[in-house]
Amino acid sequence: MKNKKITRKITQGVYALTTNNGGCIVDAVSQISAGANPLISVAVMKTNYTNELLKNNKTFAISVLDETVNSDIINTFGMNSMRNINKFENTETIEIENIKVIKDSIGYMICEIIDSIDNDTHTLFIGKLIEADVFNDKKPMSYAYYQENKNDLIKVTTEKGKIAWVCQICGYVYYDDELPDDFKCPMCGVGKQLFKRKEN
Repeated sequence: MKNKKITRKITQGVYALTTNNGGCIVDAVSQISAGANPLISVAVMKTNYTNELLKNNKTFAISVLDETVNSDIINTFGMNSMRNINKFENTETIEIENIKVIKDSIGYMICEIIDSIDNDTHTLFIGKLIEADVFNDKKPMSYAYYQENKNDLIKVTTEKGKIAWVCQICGYVYYDDELPDDFKCPMCGVGKQLFKRKEN
């Protein structure tokens, strides 16, 4: 493969996906049918704890983020695992259909899971839209905007005195003197070549 960065030019947004007991930041969200209850698909990495939660839940919510969203939301839901922290503890949410949605968003979609498709790295969850609303008319954050402004959106801090390897795509931090040749980012799945060494 010559340069898969072209995939970043696919028009897509940045969203907070939530379900019971967890959630994460996603970008691969699509409307795949029309009608009164359109179908919405979302791809979630298999290594992500939210993937595990979705397989044990019947519904999920998609909160549409805008370009001025509080960066703490991206850091909390994108750079951490619910295995380690309660992502909802310091995030203002509204409960709709028994699912927490992000208050600082353009709006939300609540979907009932009707199918899922596994591939080598992700699971595609397909949901029937059962509830939705629009909070405001702010400009949605695109994936391209996120890539251009991620240094401001992601506040990566590393521990002093340790060698850190920082993922240039999502900001995940790995601590060790060297990065294994076959290392894959557990958050976004990219390889070693997209990590940058950092020392404090």
